[in-house]
Amino acid sequence: MIQNEREIRHELVLQAARRMMTAARTAPKGKGIDIIEIAMVTDGDILRLSDEMIRIAAETGFKFLLRDAENIKSADAVVIIGTSQKVQGLNCAHCGFDTCVEKPDLVPCAINSVDLGIAIGSACATAADLRVDNRVMFSAGLAAQRLGLLGGCKCVMALPVSASSKNPFFDRKPKEEPKN
Repeated sequence: MIQNEREIRHELVLQAARRMMTAARTAPKGKGIDIIEIAMVTDGDILRLSDEMIRIAAETGFKFLLRDAENIKSADAVVIIGTSQKVQGLNCAHCGFDTCVEKPDLVPCAINSVDLGIAIGSACATAADLRVDNRVMFSAGLAAQRLGLLGGCKCVMALPVSASSKNPFFDRKPKEEPKN
């Protein structure tokens, strides 16, 4: 049997994305409490994510969203990682308030944000180990959050994943206007 890499590349990237999800899940968590949610977006749902990014660009005027909306179409998958907001009861003051009780609901618990960052780092390290292209994107994460792809997560980041001779998620040209 001969398997040409070009013919199995898509499945290899999906396997890598699944391993990235596992790495994010097993990353250390503050107080050992798991509040991380993870999913993989593929196929037509990547286009849905791209369309939402274009809507957000029109709403906010952030032109980089247009570039990123086009850019994620080069991905075989987009791993999304988010955190629900749950105070950890440490009264650590890292959020800027002396106690968890004083922290307003709209201010994220710093431990939640740190957990998210560690999970993202673990996923990116796995992508590097597996030699797949990726990039952390706030923009696609915001679109995933607005679409409710991770339920009630209040902070979502996205990692588009591909395997090509040149990483499509770097050295990108800005887009000026949304495509109609």
